[in-house]
Amino acid sequence: MPGTKLDGFLYRNWSLQDVNVTQEPLLNPSADYDDEFLRYLWREYLHPKEYEWVLIAGYIAVFIIALIGNILVCVAVWKNHHMRTVTNYFIVNLSLADVLVTITCLPATLVVDITETWFFGKTLCKVIPYLQTVSVSVSVLTLSCIALDRWYAICHPLMFKSTAKRARNSIVIIWIVSCVIMIPQAIVMECKSVFPDLANKTVLFTVCDERWEGEVYSKVYHICFFFITYMVPLCLMILAYLQIFRKLWCRQIPGTSSIVQKKWKSLQCPIQSKGQGQQTVKPRINGVAAEIKQIRARRKTARMLMVVLLVFAICYLPISILNIMKRVFGMFAQTNDRETVYAWFTFSHWLVYANSAANPIIYNFLSGKFREEFKAAFSCCCLGDNNNQDDHLTRGRASTGSRKSLTTQISNFDNVSRISEHVVLTNIGSVNTNGSEQTQSW
Repeated sequence: MPGTKLDGFLYRNWSLQDVNVTQEPLLNPSADYDDEFLRYLWREYLHPKEYEWVLIAGYIAVFIIALIGNILVCVAVWKNHHMRTVTNYFIVNLSLADVLVTITCLPATLVVDITETWFFGKTLCKVIPYLQTVSVSVSVLTLSCIALDRWYAICHPLMFKSTAKRARNSIVIIWIVSCVIMIPQAIVMECKSVFPDLANKTVLFTVCDERWEGEVYSKVYHICFFFITYMVPLCLMILAYLQIFRKLWCRQIPGTSSIVQKKWKSLQCPIQSKGQGQQTVKPRINGVAAEIKQIRARRKTARMLMVVLLVFAICYLPISILNIMKRVFGMFAQTNDRETVYAWFTFSHWLVYANSAANPIIYNFLSGKFREEFKAAFSCCCLGDNNNQDDHLTRGRASTGSRKSLTTQISNFDNVSRISEHVVLTNIGSVNTNGSEQTQSW
């Protein structure tokens, strides 16, 4: 499909020889022959095959999961102020792009992949592919902004301060840039009929495809599209997450276990004076607990974002390669096994839409906050409005439990600190007692 997530529809480039009919009857067409010919086309070529029924079921499943899941992501962030972080703002923007492409583009792609016919007219032939490419650009730029924000926050925290206002401004810029740079896609899309002799009798085999003035323009455009919307952002994001991984898992930064142990050992050393012991131990222990909490949260977020990036790269890779092979090298123009090539393109289209459905699933498994909100939403829908208060209490207890985890850690540290302080004071008292006894003996 033109503009369908990096590629146009792969039509079988029908000719009359392909359908085993001669051209002579079409020179003097008759109504009976046309009807018989159209019935033959429907029976042999347009009626869904077995694997296409599986594809239809896959499209329906992706449509339901992507629509419900991404809407739940947006609602979860909108209803809970504690979830309105910079990263979650970008995640909501990614979900909005997925909702856009799921509603406007997925049904059209399914119809065209199955029937090989564009039923939606000349206007939508320009609008739908344009929206598809815009959603691709928004998704890529959003993932790039997320990676850049995490890279600054973890690797260079003093260089740039990320705020919610800057995140919202970045989202607006992402949409403006995406809408502008994808205008050529809307300009080159046109409708045409594969069988001009039947154009006035049926809409079947009407295609919506690109029409360039010169072949070189098409090659340049698709090469630039591949590098701008896939290869270059993917390489930059991989480099950013590699540095983030080294910082969070491979180096001793504040909050890692080795540093915490060193700090804890220093807290246990009985070098402090009497008056400073009780005043300085607790704040330092609380600081170590806060560092542990922060590093764990950052690791969870980074792990989730890395998985999102990996799934994005895998889902977009087949259609990116097929698009370059078709549009730049023209490899499928004269192929003899059109059915296999067509199946690869339809599966690649489905895989791209599956990425929109995969993101909410990733959030559910790798983010405790999103998981709590999803459970609350489903329980609300299943049990009714009477249990809303119970849901809010459960969510409140869950969020309180996350806060209690830090409190529990701090209290544990406090208990150990009390024991350490007691040992230190006992030792100091014994030293003082021994010293006084020795003084008296002197």
